[in-house]
Amino acid sequence: MPRAPGGRGRHPPALKKFGQHFLSDEKILAAIVDALAPGPNDTVVEIGPGRGSLTDILAARSKRVIAVEIDRALAKLLRDRYVDRPTVEIVEGDFLEADLRGEAGDDFLLIGNVPYNITTPIVFRALEPPMPKRSVFLVQREVAERMAAREDTESYGALSVNVAAVASVEQVLTVPAGAFRPPPRVESAVVRLTPRLRPLVPLDQLPAFRAFVQAAFGLRRKQMQRVLRTARGLSSEQAAAMLDRAGIEQAARPEVLSPEKFAELFALI
Repeated sequence: MPRAPGGRGRHPPALKKFGQHFLSDEKILAAIVDALAPGPNDTVVEIGPGRGSLTDILAARSKRVIAVEIDRALAKLLRDRYVDRPTVEIVEGDFLEADLRGEAGDDFLLIGNVPYNITTPIVFRALEPPMPKRSVFLVQREVAERMAAREDTESYGALSVNVAAVASVEQVLTVPAGAFRPPPRVESAVVRLTPRLRPLVPLDQLPAFRAFVQAAFGLRRKQMQRVLRTARGLSSEQAAAMLDRAGIEQAARPEVLSPEKFAELFALI
């Protein structure tokens, strides 16, 4: 989990179980916050503040920062560090279990140096109500490319479709491994997510849509008629009729269907 550093010696060590890698490049730290573009009236939720370097910049540019830290030792360090800053709240716990509406309300920004091993659950959590008006994540570069991929490209898959259904994705910058301490084995990238004004799928149907898309890409080398027969239990005739109504060729494979076509097909079935 790429995180921001402070000085040496007095900080808890990076913990492998939390995937901690502390970001040490001040220009990159500033660029990440620039991508979020918080204003003086904004509330910002930060995932994994680590040692607080991003938190410092966020606190200077926003009205309020709510930093969610799962590492007990780091949470204590941060509480001590910001004890005299009432605009910075440290929440010790797992972001995936946090009550965002209770903590931040319905109007907030989200930023996070995301653990590579749980990137998808965190991104999906960020794209559920209450949805931030803008999110910025530091993730593995390969994951960033998958998030932003379009149909019929090598990186396109279930993650691409599920993100595109509710948000636009921009790759803002690439971060080399050498910018972290300790350095990860992969390059990282910063992505910005902005919710669609009109999601392709009703938000209350997102879990079912995600399951459908993931099942389809689990059969990505199969033709769509076979996908519907296997994933939805349809007969050959039912599958053919459904694809015809959606304007999708029976021989098409999941990787060539746009997010819009997935949403249309999902609505029909």
